[in-house]
Amino acid sequence: MADRGSRVALVTGAAGGIGAAIAARLDADGWTVHGVDVEDGDLTTRGGNRAVVDAALARHGRLDAVVANAGFQHVAPVAEFPEERWDALLALLLTSPFLLAKYAWEALRESGDGRFLVIASVHGLAASPFKAGYVAAKHGVLGLVKVLALEGAPVGISAAAICPAYVRTPLVEAQVAAQAEAHGLPEERVLEEVLLAPQAVKRLLEPEEVAAAAAFALGPDGRALTGAPLVLDLGWSAR
Repeated sequence: MADRGSRVALVTGAAGGIGAAIAARLDADGWTVHGVDVEDGDLTTRGGNRAVVDAALARHGRLDAVVANAGFQHVAPVAEFPEERWDALLALLLTSPFLLAKYAWEALRESGDGRFLVIASVHGLAASPFKAGYVAAKHGVLGLVKVLALEGAPVGISAAAICPAYVRTPLVEAQVAAQAEAHGLPEERVLEEVLLAPQAVKRLLEPEEVAAAAAFALGPDGRALTGAPLVLDLGWSAR
């Protein structure tokens, strides 16, 4: 997206789903969006995280916000959970946000109103069976956000998270078969009996709803949101 001299946001996982919706919403709101995905850097590595931050700075000359959104899911019981999937989940969902914050910190400080936003999950607040890696990483990243908020406050950087329930994305659609196998259910029953079961409101969120929350968190009205999650869980955590 073309540089219009506006505030610059780096958005990871921007090729589809929530990331694409956030990139489109920020662009519509006047941001210059530097969207990246798997072809731009391996965010499970230190070099990949540094590369995407350096590329954003080289192209735009500044960085005012980072949206750590990239992610994936793996569904399996603990006894059968592949160790390499555990490592990859923590690398992408927890270590990558830390590295992005570390490498972008000076640019965010120079912004004067730097924002760091993690697209976390209701699974940062609650657990579900068969998601050991994802739940552990999402709980951890909320702790990271708190530290970033405390360290960022004196230098003009805020840090926050969004914790949505299930969103209508390819990531959610792709786990239906695995959930069916793990729970011993036919696939057509997974949505109602597994995914939506903990929610008071029985529907999927749309990517645009998460994008609207991100626009608020990164906009002028979201300056007070730091060190805490913005929860869009359709009543999940009310139970």
